[in-house]
Amino acid sequence: MNDLGKIKLVATDCDGVLTDGGMYYTERGDIMKKFNVIDGMGFIRLKEAGLKTAIITAENNPLLKKRAEKLKVDYLYTGSKNKLKVLKELSKLLEISMEEIAYIGDDFFDIPAIQLCGFGCAPCNALEKVCNVADYITIRKGGEGAFREMAERILERNQNVYSDNH
Repeated sequence: MNDLGKIKLVATDCDGVLTDGGMYYTERGDIMKKFNVIDGMGFIRLKEAGLKTAIITAENNPLLKKRAEKLKVDYLYTGSKNKLKVLKELSKLLEISMEEIAYIGDDFFDIPAIQLCGFGCAPCNALEKVCNVADYITIRKGGEGAFREMAERILERNQNVYSDNH
């Protein structure tokens, strides 16, 4: 496994990672999604540790913008199927290498990003092809704390690196 102590940006897909992948429709046709507060605390803890966060999704839903604002996510990219391209742009913007990026995703569009990031993850209920390329497969399912589980692994390693150096 790669050195998690070097991670500076933690990025995620939305549907299937931060949600269970389900879409709920009201009688008026409004779309609703369920987010898990456990994952939300993962974003907060990463930010408190000085790491940057990003959500990259092919969806273009105003609900996600509200959720990202509430969690103070540093970067939100909607309508983006090319997750790797976005991560390369963030790498340049933040002047970090791809090795310093962790990414979690669950579907085909996530595979290139998972393969080229320093720490590529998949929720345990991701597509098999995605799990096959991930460095780490979470115990928790998408929408049930998978993002938080990944975040805690990174934070644990970052703490060890910090205490080893001081």
